[in-house]
Amino acid sequence: MASSVRAGERLRRALGPGAELEAAGLPRELRARLETALRKRKAAEGEGDGEDPRPLVPFRLLRELHEHLREQGSPLFLHELLEGSEIYLPEVVRPPRNPELVARLERIKVQLANEEYNRITRNICQAPRRSGTLADFGRQVRSVKAVVISIFNFIITVAAAFTCTFLGSQYIFSEMAARVLAAVIVASVVGLAELYIMVRAMEGELGEL
Repeated sequence: MASSVRAGERLRRALGPGAELEAAGLPRELRARLETALRKRKAAEGEGDGEDPRPLVPFRLLRELHEHLREQGSPLFLHELLEGSEIYLPEVVRPPRNPELVARLERIKVQLANEEYNRITRNICQAPRRSGTLADFGRQVRSVKAVVISIFNFIITVAAAFTCTFLGSQYIFSEMAARVLAAVIVASVVGLAELYIMVRAMEGELGEL
């Protein structure tokens, strides 16, 4: 969490001899603390670690400075003094992870992965045990038997439709050709309907094999 700012050149100049903050009549204690915070810049420059050498000024000092300027009715505003300054955001240092916790999480991940693998391969492993059994053979035989019965029923149905139409049409048509044509038409319609039903039934039977 941010608690200070990196002071810019504008704020450092304002604390110099005869500068704006000196004319504002800062309390001696407040001025001393501000100068102490700004003098830390020299120490930061000597570290040579590549960090920003600008000094850090705590927010509480800036609040006190702002309150003093407002009480004195100074024409100098705090945002003017902070020109060129930046809020300092310290780097968050994450604590090292507990090795025991890391090892436990890894074991849980491995266990979950094994359970997921077993769940996915359960049907694959059981499929070879079910294939080739007597139950499968009996089911296939029943399916073939059902197909044969369907074909036999189709032939019987078409033949019965043809025969009934041929015998019944003698009361309507006197000519043999007309009776045969009528019987063929009726047998064809019945055969197509029966064929459609038989094909749908065969698809269902073959889908179970």
